[in-house]
Formats: sequence, structure tokens, C-alpha cells
Amino acid sequence: MKITFPILAVLTALLLGYGLYQALVVAPTEQTMGDVQRIFYYHVPSAWAAGLLFFVNFIASIVYLWRRNSKADAVALAAAEVGVIFCTIVLVTGPIWARPVWGIWWTWDLRLTLTLVLWLIFVSYLVLRRFSSSGQTPVIAAVLSIFGTLDIPLVYFSIWFFRTQHPQPVMGNGGSIDPRMLHAFFVNLIAFTCLGVLICWARYRVEILHRQLEETQALESLLEARGSR
Repeated sequence: MKITFPILAVLTALLLGYGLYQALVVAPTEQTMGDVQRIFYYHVPSAWAAGLLFFVNFIASIVYLWRRNSKADAVALAAAEVGVIFCTIVLVTGPIWARPVWGIWWTWDLRLTLTLVLWLIFVSYLVLRRFSSSGQTPVIAAVLSIFGTLDIPLVYFSIWFFRTQHPQPVMGNGGSIDPRMLHAFFVNLIAFTCLGVLICWARYRVEILHRQLEETQALESLLEARGSR
């Protein structure tokens, strides 16, 4: 455990550096959009990382509801926090990309709207976890996260079945992409996946330590109260 985390951190840093080089130097400039298209190499991997982390939250929430396992709840919380960060990156980089291409910062495009709804659901999840002191908070939050995760397939398939501002998928839909672009994309996809796992892992460890500290303090308070009688 102590060795795995630093190794993953180093590999992630190397992958991020290599991905940056591939995206900015090796990948050719897109003919229609120009250099602004290079945001693609960070926008889409961030969306993938967010979706993956929200799915981890979904599984951990189900496990918590089933077994009331504190560690599963900690995993769910950590995954939600990091997932919101990556989803925020998606919502920030999207308009930066859209402004020179579509001529507007924001439009109520179906995929954009569903992504914003997803972000709002998990922000609500974090607000609930942060400010509610009820003993049922983890249960309510788990139900909310399960509901929120149902939005992920809607986000993904929105451009497959509906006309939106987003272009139709290039990969897997009869389109083509320059191999150098594809290579840069997959390098950054792997790099962002590793980054998401790394941050989530670190956040989980902090959460476990925090809960152990709270349990120790509660036990000490209980012993002091008994001792004062």
C-alpha cells in the first residue's frame, strides 16, 4: 500500500506530461476548428473520469445501503467529491471550446443541460453530506447518488438519438480520426483515469483517518463523562 501509491503518482505524472506533449505537439491541428480543438484532449477525458467516479460512487452507495459498511460510504463520498471536480472541468472547458466554434459560450443543448443537471445533483449530494447532521444522512445521500447516476447514460446517448449542438460521435459511428489524434486522446484518457483514481484514493484515506479520529474523540468524551460521575 505504501509503495503502490507513490508508484501510481509517478506513473500518473509521467502520463500527464506525455499526454500534454501528444496533445500540443504531436497531434495535428484540426482543419476546421484550429488549435482550439486541442481542448478535446482534456475535455473528453475529464468527462470520462467524472463518469467513472460517479459510477464508483453508485456501486459504493449500493454496497452501503445493502451492508451499512462505513468504508463503502467513505468510498462513495471520496468518489463524489473528485467526480464533481472533473465534471466542473468539463463544464468549464466546454464553453471555452464552444465560444470560437459555435459563437456562444453556452446554449441549452441537450448534452450540456444533462451534464449540468448531473453536476447539480452531485453538488447537492456533497452539500447534504457537509451540512446535514442527521444519522440518516448517508442513507439519503446514497439514494440521491443512485438517482443521479441514472443521468450518466442520458448524457452519453443524447447525441446518438437527438439532434444537438454537439457533433455526432467520430469513433464507433462510421467516422474517422487521424491516428496521431487518436493516440493523443487515449494517452490522456488513461492519464486522467489514473489521476482520478489517485486523487480519489488519497481522499478516501483522509476520510478514513478523519472518521477514526472522530470515533476516538467520541470514545474519549464518553470515558471522561463516565469518569466524572
